Amino acid sequence: QAQLVESGGGSAQAGDSLTLSCTASWRIYSSSVMAWFRQAPGKEREFVALIRWHSGSRLYADSVKGRFTISKVNAENTVYLQMNSLKAEDTAVYFCAKGSQYSSASADYTSWGQGTQVTVDS
Repeated sequence: QAQLVESGGGSAQAGDSLTLSCTASWRIYSSSVMAWFRQAPGKEREFVALIRWHSGSRLYADSVKGRFTISKVNAENTVYLQMNSLKAEDTAVYFCAKGSQYSSASADYTSWGQGTQVTVDS
């Protein structure tokens, strides 16, 4: 069964860095878009960043722009989220997702990972 598996979550202090990774159990096609979303307790899932698999084009939420970087290694079918200058408000479960549209809407993504918890203490 096709899976997206995230790793790299954990606890951090404000100002620290964490890197999340997400590996697909299948070959990610060039037409795909890979994204990170997050969901804090009591809040809706929100877009964090996306990357187009073929071109590497990136899009970031305003709340993380300049602090987070999404990247990929095609040969490993893996997408990363480097998170710097972490803030308490970055605390959430982070989900990796695969879609086919250059979109920040969660409804446009068809495959999801199980999520990884990121907790940032202020």
